[in-house]
Amino acid sequence: MQAQRFNPVFSGLGTTIFTVMSALAVRHQAINLGQGFPDEDGPEEIREAAARALQNGPNQYPPMQGLAELRSAIADHSRRFYGLEFDPGSEVLVTSGATEAIGDCIMGLLSRGDEAVVIEPCYDSYRPMLSAMGANIRTVRLMPPEFRLTEAALGEAFSPDTKLILINSPLNPLGRVFDRSELELLAEFLVRYDAYAICDEVYEHLVFDGREQIPLITLPDMRERCVRVGSAGKMFSLTGWKIGWVCGPRCLVEVITKAHQFNTFTTSPALQLGIVEGLRNRVDFAVANTRILEARRNEIAQALAAAGFAVLGSEGTYFITASIRKLSNEQDIDFCRRMTREAGVAAIPLSVFYGDDPPTDLVRFAFCKTAQTIADAGERLCRYFARSPAG
Repeated sequence: MQAQRFNPVFSGLGTTIFTVMSALAVRHQAINLGQGFPDEDGPEEIREAAARALQNGPNQYPPMQGLAELRSAIADHSRRFYGLEFDPGSEVLVTSGATEAIGDCIMGLLSRGDEAVVIEPCYDSYRPMLSAMGANIRTVRLMPPEFRLTEAALGEAFSPDTKLILINSPLNPLGRVFDRSELELLAEFLVRYDAYAICDEVYEHLVFDGREQIPLITLPDMRERCVRVGSAGKMFSLTGWKIGWVCGPRCLVEVITKAHQFNTFTTSPALQLGIVEGLRNRVDFAVANTRILEARRNEIAQALAAAGFAVLGSEGTYFITASIRKLSNEQDIDFCRRMTREAGVAAIPLSVFYGDDPPTDLVRFAFCKTAQTIADAGERLCRYFARSPAG
């Protein structure tokens, strides 16, 4: 069958690097610090609530927009932490994970030929989904060493044709948390060019060193221009559950919901009820987990530095980035493959989070693991790079 009969965006893609590196880690019995999933499951009470709902039912289609109990709990969470008021009946949508939520937002808000801005490095699903919708993609590239949003970079990316920007804060893979001055600058551009923002805030509670998570939608004149994407999986260390959501003004959520109804339509009612328990009674887990992961970040940063990496740091998320240039002149993907095979530790090459001309000296490590896992990985890396010649 001729390849040109398929959608070129997807027929030209390989398997995601996360799947590739995780499979390589299994093959070589490596410690997987590549794909961002915790070593341990989230609160037992949340899992028990879902199990009861699964046994007791009903197990038929829940409402397409999500269970009313969960939409109310999401709205209450937004009010409690950010002072945001969302009508759970018309301004909250439950999705099968945050990636679906982002896809729904893109499908609902963009038309073919519209211009969309991404901030690089960016989560790897953004570009394929934008391209599949026929969007023209423009890029804001964050530059080392501070990786900050600047007026010059935004000015080069925005134009009169710009329809929306995708912003991820805390940002995967760099771990940046955009501060108020950066967000105020972005808000000025959204108003100036009459554009929307899809705000990917799945790591909203994982903000370190006393920093503040500031949703863009809370800034003046942003209420009608932004939608927020959240993730129960990241909040409660239950990434396999794939429960996400979209919150925003009715005029935007309504059209995003129409895209959702022809995508997944709905998601497991039992898992939704489990997350109701989480948002109602177990948010203290998410808050406490921030301190735990902050300590894990410090532990892995020390281990990486001891092994010879140049560590960039992390202000939030599950991830920390480091340069390999003191250890190797290899391309990042080749380095990660070798490190998995020979050192027994897997990571993700940062080049996959870029479009054209990516940097090839940076790798991303996940530290959402136990202290023992991080210690074991650090020991393997130090032992290997102490004896290994530069690549």
